[in-house]
Amino acid sequence: MSDTIEKRLAGLGVTLPVAAAPAANYVPFMQSGSLLFTAGQLPLKDGKLLATGLLGQDVDVAAGQEAARQCAINILAQAKAALGDLEKIVRLVKITVFVASAPGFTEQHLVANGASDFLVAALGDVGKHARAAVGVASLPLNAAVEIEAIFETE
Repeated sequence: MSDTIEKRLAGLGVTLPVAAAPAANYVPFMQSGSLLFTAGQLPLKDGKLLATGLLGQDVDVAAGQEAARQCAINILAQAKAALGDLEKIVRLVKITVFVASAPGFTEQHLVANGASDFLVAALGDVGKHARAAVGVASLPLNAAVEIEAIFETE
């Protein structure tokens, strides 16, 4: 029997948090047919942002990668809240990584690797995904990173 997603998460030392409630007039996830869309997830851990400010000015790439990893953990928490069981994930289709970037910062793709590497480690082959890494002027609550995801589900 192959490893389950929950076993891989445990092996990575990760316990999924309770999925965050929306902070405004939107839902944290939306299912349409076999696709599950998550709202953008911030790098919140224990109710606090792991990284704030701009990459290339206030935050270095390593801290940005850790923030992206936390966003990915929060994405899986939303997927579990939506599906009840992470084993209902057929594949991770795409993530979009928004990186609050200082002028001239061009390493958004390296920041995004923090999420991509974690998601492949946690989900296995079904975690291999398409991706966009986009530099933005600012994000809600001055977060350094925000990530949304699209899953194919059973």
